[in-house]
Amino acid sequence: MANFNKVILAGNLTRDPELRYTPKGTAVVKFGLAINRTWKNESGESKEEVTFVDVDAWGRSAEVIAQYMRKGRPILIEGRLRLDSWEDKNTHQKVSKLKVTLETFSFIDSKGPEGGGGVPTGESPRKPAVQAKPPGAPPGSPPESEPPPPEDDDVPF
Repeated sequence: MANFNKVILAGNLTRDPELRYTPKGTAVVKFGLAINRTWKNESGESKEEVTFVDVDAWGRSAEVIAQYMRKGRPILIEGRLRLDSWEDKNTHQKVSKLKVTLETFSFIDSKGPEGGGGVPTGESPRKPAVQAKPPGAPPGSPPESEPPPPEDDDVPF
């Protein structure tokens, strides 16, 4: 029998993303997503329903979401459903919760760092343009605007 587990959701973050790292150094971020649905009932009255979903993201996606997203910002995610089960420490009963594991995402708005989406002011999402060498420069010489290499290659962190 074929299986298919794919979720596509668009909503707003219910809290700031919580970034952590596993002991092996893999980034993981947890955040909540609120998905609103509005409709009119038979009498024409407007109704609203909100669904809250917990989302986990891993690796580079986790770091980007933690860096640029904040509570209230909209995001579009694609992922898969996962059932987490554990034993409650107080009641010793088995508890389970359906979550989404993020596979891909898109920022819906393009607000700056104060809004949590998009690219912060002063940073470019693209690589800088390649600088040309001055005419008559010997082969292998650095481009005109390239800074000289560092004196020592000791990494500061």
